[in-house]
Order: sequence, then C-alpha cells, then structure tokens
Amino acid sequence: MKLRKSEIATSAVKKTQYPEELLPQIALFGRSNSGKSSLINTLIERKNLARTSSAPGKTRLLNFYRIEAYAKDETPLLWFFVDLPGYGYAKVSKTERAQWLRIIEEYLLWDTPKLCWQLVDIRHQPSPEDIAMYDMLSNAGYEVTLIANKADKIGKNQRQKSLALIAKTMRVDTPTIIVFSALSKEGKETLQDQAEKYLLSHL
Repeated sequence: MKLRKSEIATSAVKKTQYPEELLPQIALFGRSNSGKSSLINTLIERKNLARTSSAPGKTRLLNFYRIEAYAKDETPLLWFFVDLPGYGYAKVSKTERAQWLRIIEEYLLWDTPKLCWQLVDIRHQPSPEDIAMYDMLSNAGYEVTLIANKADKIGKNQRQKSLALIAKTMRVDTPTIIVFSALSKEGKETLQDQAEKYLLSHL
C-alpha cells in the first residue's frame, strides 16, 4: 500500500455529526491509552495526524481520518480510519464512561462497511472491559482482529506466554492475533495488507 493523502475529516459525538461521505471504515477500539492513535499514525506514516496523549481518557470523540492510498496494483483506495473513545479508564465518572459506551454503540449501528481492530496491551491479561467490547463487536456481526500492541515493551521469551494468555482470555486462536509496535514498526505491513484486502473487497 502506498499512502497518498491523509487528513482529519471530522470529530463527532453523534450520528448527525458523522461525515456525509460514505466510505469503508477501519475502526479502532481499545482501552484508554491502548495506542490507537499511534497505530493510525504509524500505518499512514504521519507523526501526529491522529491525536495522541500520555494521559489516558483524552479521546472523548469519534475522530474520522480520511485516507487516500494506492494498492500494490495501483488501484486507488479511499477510506476512513475511525479512532473511537477509549473504554475502561477508571479516573472518569461512571456517567462519562456510560456516555462513551453510548457513542460506540451508536456508531456500530451506523450501516456502513467496517473492519474492526481491537487493541490490547501485550504485557497484560485483557480486562473484563476488553472481553465485553470484543463480545459486543462479535454480537453485532463484525469480525474483529485482535492486535497485541506495545510489543517493544516485552522480551521475546515472554511473548508467546503473553499471547497464549490473551488468546485464552479472549477465546481466540493465538495465530489470529497480530503483534504490533509503533516503535519498531512490527506488524505494520501485516495490518496494511489486511486493510488493503478489505478495502479492495469493498470497491
């Protein structure tokens, strides 16, 4: 995949604020500070298009990033990356967390093609919130790719044990989990290839 252009299209909290342009979407789900924005920036080869923050819980909107690219065969590709509010951050009120969940639920009911990527931290066992989000996406009929992020922060010897724990907790097969690091760029090509295949299937 060759990136051509990327820009922020809009930020939204409700359906009436979504982009009017109906494009295929790659939606990123994950706990607060799971690295969704960094993943987007890595895949589109921009340092700071997607807004990152060291303070968890800062993404409180759906951020739509409009991306133009070319597939390996030079077919033009056009889509939105959608960075959804992080879930499961304890230092916000229950009311605010419930509002984030409503934003996510409304987005999932929007009848547009969606490829769902869910990020988990490779260093930790997935939380009950991670499991609940995965189940919500699956029950809504979406295929979900699990991405074990922050792979640069764990030793190679620990990796397989960590992946096995994630697979067991999330009830998936270990080989289906994509290992990613924004720092080392591990997993970048695999995710770009999956995105390209998905987008070509929705032309």
